[in-house]
Amino acid sequence: MLESPLNVPKSNWRNDEEMDIFSDAVGQFFEKECTPHVPAWRKAGVVPREIWTKAGEMGLLCASVPEEYGGAGGDFRHEAVIIEQQQWKGVDGFGITLHNAIIAPYITAFGTEEQKRRWLPRMASGELVTAIAMTEPGAGSDLQNIKTTAIKDGNGYVINGSKTFISNGQTANLILVCAKTDPSQGAKGISILCVETEEVEGFERGRNLEKVGQHAADTSELFFNDVKVPASALLGEEEGKGFVQLMQKLPQERHVIGLQGIGMIERAIHETVAYVKGRKAFGKTIFDFQNTQFKLAEAKTEATVAKVFADHCTELLLKGELDAATASMSKYWISDLQCKIIDECLQLHGGFGYMDEYPIAQMYADARVQRIYGGANEVMKMLIARTL
Repeated sequence: MLESPLNVPKSNWRNDEEMDIFSDAVGQFFEKECTPHVPAWRKAGVVPREIWTKAGEMGLLCASVPEEYGGAGGDFRHEAVIIEQQQWKGVDGFGITLHNAIIAPYITAFGTEEQKRRWLPRMASGELVTAIAMTEPGAGSDLQNIKTTAIKDGNGYVINGSKTFISNGQTANLILVCAKTDPSQGAKGISILCVETEEVEGFERGRNLEKVGQHAADTSELFFNDVKVPASALLGEEEGKGFVQLMQKLPQERHVIGLQGIGMIERAIHETVAYVKGRKAFGKTIFDFQNTQFKLAEAKTEATVAKVFADHCTELLLKGELDAATASMSKYWISDLQCKIIDECLQLHGGFGYMDEYPIAQMYADARVQRIYGGANEVMKMLIARTL
């Protein structure tokens, strides 16, 4: 198991033998079932469905969903451990955290009893893989400006519109679609519709988008052409609650991005220390140069500050006290730092750092999107500024 290069004492939420056992089991799953296949997944542009099934069999899907709905009955601590281990093992592209820590909570918190019993057990087994469709070609961080509509029609809704940059887009067969059920009401007219793609007509997947990084992650355009869904597809029991539901769950999503950043930073420093201690130039190792030591000292210090803050945010989240502004700090500051530290680590690798076969090169490409998705970092600063 990768030893963290940081000397941060265990947070209170980690001081539990059960968490240590779970962390080891998760790490072993990623190391045995995923890490050897990541190069092939990156070439294919998608993670195969059988990995979802295996993760379900291991109890890693819907880890924080109550047992009565087929989940593992854990809480956000378990999701944080999965995020950490996934980053440490270099398994970028497997959308398990989106499925577990971002989408499942919408259904657990806002779904009707019937919806929870219908979808959550199948999400826990891997039968259903999920995606959330917010972003459109003309609306990214500005969610109030979405154009997709879900108009009432008899005993259901008809969905029309297009979405883009949708993670798990090629694989997902349960998609939470943000749409206007009342286009005249702005944000108050937004609802979330849950679409089982195999049960409807008029749904189309566009191409698997080619990205700068995250090459194993399927990211797609989605098209809804007169897609008819029953009234029971509306998440919850009331129209027009979608924007409020999104605002309640976005802080967790944004902190998840912060945690992903911390995991990758730790791995980047670990990989770089190993590299510079083994690589020689001018008769000594790269590590022996004062510049190298200073750069790594700066990286370790900044990463330590970030990890302490991230653990603090996790504590707040577990207590139900993580507010939007603090979550925005986690997302923006850690993702900015992630890109900065990984850039410095790549520089210390020299020419090899620019070769895609080296983990640091892959991390460099994979990290960049962290400052964009989940709400661009500029939007995070606006949210923080409102608290001043």
